Amino acid sequence: MKTLYLECNMGAAGDMLMSALYELLPEPEKKEFLDTMNALLPGVRVEALAASTCGIAGTRMAVTVHGEEEESADFRAEGDWPVHDHGHGHDHAHEHGHPHDHPHEHEHVHSHDHSHGHEHEHVHDHEHEHGHGHDHDHGHHHHAAPGHIAALIDSLPLPEAVRSHARAVYGAIAAAEAKAHGCPVEEVHFHEVGALDAVADVVGVCYALHLLRPGRVVASPVHVGCGQVRCAHGVVPVPAPATAFLLKGVPAYGGAVQGELCTPTGAALLTHFAASFGPMPAMAVEAVGYGVGKKEFDQANCVRAFLGETAGGDGSGEIVELVCNLDDMTPEALSFACRRLLEGGALDVYTTPGVMKKGRPGQVLTVLCPPEEEERVARAVFAHTSTNGLRARRCGKYYMAPSSRTLDTPWGPIRVKCADGWGASHRKPEYDDVAAAAQQANLPFSAVWEEVLRRGKEEL
Repeated sequence: MKTLYLECNMGAAGDMLMSALYELLPEPEKKEFLDTMNALLPGVRVEALAASTCGIAGTRMAVTVHGEEEESADFRAEGDWPVHDHGHGHDHAHEHGHPHDHPHEHEHVHSHDHSHGHEHEHVHDHEHEHGHGHDHDHGHHHHAAPGHIAALIDSLPLPEAVRSHARAVYGAIAAAEAKAHGCPVEEVHFHEVGALDAVADVVGVCYALHLLRPGRVVASPVHVGCGQVRCAHGVVPVPAPATAFLLKGVPAYGGAVQGELCTPTGAALLTHFAASFGPMPAMAVEAVGYGVGKKEFDQANCVRAFLGETAGGDGSGEIVELVCNLDDMTPEALSFACRRLLEGGALDVYTTPGVMKKGRPGQVLTVLCPPEEEERVARAVFAHTSTNGLRARRCGKYYMAPSSRTLDTPWGPIRVKCADGWGASHRKPEYDDVAAAAQQANLPFSAVWEEVLRRGKEEL
């Protein structure tokens, strides 16, 4: 199974996670990722910068808003809270208002109003370092409620699955902030959480994972740092209250590094996507990505991501089948609905011709999804089709472990989908890669397809 392992020895923050995942993308998809991110939000630019930590080369994502990079990003929820002095001397004075209050950076979604003071020395540095540093004069107060942020995400031209994950991450952050402050979720106002750079961080992680499509995400125990941080309401312990709520049930630890290493945004992303937390599973690693922070410490300041194959073996489990009969939708409308359902996370969608009541021709729509996604996918079927009812059944399933390989061919690298298990192996070239190679070489599609299949059988 294609597995992603996230090593959080120096905590986690939105920009560092995005940087590590970006490094795992194939070169063509790196360009696609940056082009898409840079077309989402007016005035926002995402740039992948070469960086290093303790001699290790990696990437740092620089998010600028109208040409200015916020140094201290953090998601901040309105509330006079934190003015973190991550311990190092600084006091970032984030006065709520800044439109670029990078969440990144630590992402503190905390409602903290960090008073970061520049030149961090903290160990927050993650993203810390990524950027902190600010001391911007934030004069305005742009506050956004969770509903406003969700509406902004919904307006982005991205696959529904990406938007859905991003909304869920923000929802978790809002719930944690509400719990920390003892107020209803609807009363949480993020100080700059809705800032464009903050949205870029969370959406960037969700979009990168959409492109990578791991079958499973596993994360290490999370290093949260240690000590205390100074906030507008006083001094609070690390991890900050919102982060502590988000990491409930997750193995975490402190250490000698003073400061806040795991931000609320980092915690929300990890707990949303990771199926489990623990040691790195046995896997054949295909790529390693390093998301580097700005600060240098005695240990490498980065999030490290491993992408590879875990033991395939024979798989079995459960799947949900949602079925309905449709006789009052045009073929075009039904085609559109099927595409939206796939974009929204359905595992498969297909139609079967049938004869309905009174001899009317129609289609039987079948949608497959994981059991935990049943209600969400059912809502999507009602939203995009004309049916008033659905039949739902849980089915046992057997499956072969999926994976992907890239072959070097006379026409360049071409991806091959693989499936192994139950005593069988299947190989199938990626259609888009074959079509592009055939067009560029002015060859029949079948000629390229068959050659890739032949090489696949020999090499894989």
